[in-house]
Amino acid sequence: MNHSPPSTPPVPSFWRSKSGIVLGMLLVIGLFYLAREHYGHVSTIFPYLILLLCPLMHVFGHHHHGGRR
Repeated sequence: MNHSPPSTPPVPSFWRSKSGIVLGMLLVIGLFYLAREHYGHVSTIFPYLILLLCPLMHVFGHHHHGGRR
């Protein structure tokens, strides 16, 4: 005889529940207002962030060189 255990329904993710969606929306709204209030301070470091991305792109973006075709 081939007995299989009873299947249980999958447990939904927290972020798919009503409280998870509400929490996610509140986080997005809070981050929007935080970014809007501090844009004057943060906008001065954007050029430095772009320069920081260059070495990171070289480190993480060149893993395909020398590989198989």
